Amino acid sequence: MPVHILTGDGKGKTSAATGMAIRAAGHNKKVLIMRFCKGNKPGYYGEIKFLSSVSRNNIHIVQYGLPRIVYTSNITQEDINEARDGWQWTKFFIDRKEYDLIILDEINICIDLKMIDIEDVKSTLKVVPSYIDIVLTGRNAHPDLIEMADNVTEIIMKKHYYNDGVQARKGIDY
Repeated sequence: MPVHILTGDGKGKTSAATGMAIRAAGHNKKVLIMRFCKGNKPGYYGEIKFLSSVSRNNIHIVQYGLPRIVYTSNITQEDINEARDGWQWTKFFIDRKEYDLIILDEINICIDLKMIDIEDVKSTLKVVPSYIDIVLTGRNAHPDLIEMADNVTEIIMKKHYYNDGVQARKGIDY
């Protein structure tokens, strides 16, 4: 099973994974996008709005999390429960073997914040059928996952307008 990791402190990890979803769906593959820790805000994220409107049942999107982004400074037990529930559903969907590509958006953050157990993730990935590609996105990918992955891309921030006080922009950043 090919495991792809998109990590690093630069912008574009989710965008790259979304591109993979579009490519797979364009070849009539079934795609599951599990979104963790990013805020379950219906109608907020442009990529979700677009994919939901054009996917023709090739792309299934499931969001887990409160309507905000999770950071080290604001994590609650409810965030942990949401992440763990999302992980249980992920394992259910893997077991069903109906998807060709499964994107676990921001799961690296959940693992880094100890919301999801790294050993459980590793053991699950080891038994994923070889025809299913798994994509893990988010900063701080665990070294064990990097070691077992087939494809690792680190996106590095060289410069970002956030550092100059520019807020996230609709249509560009979300």
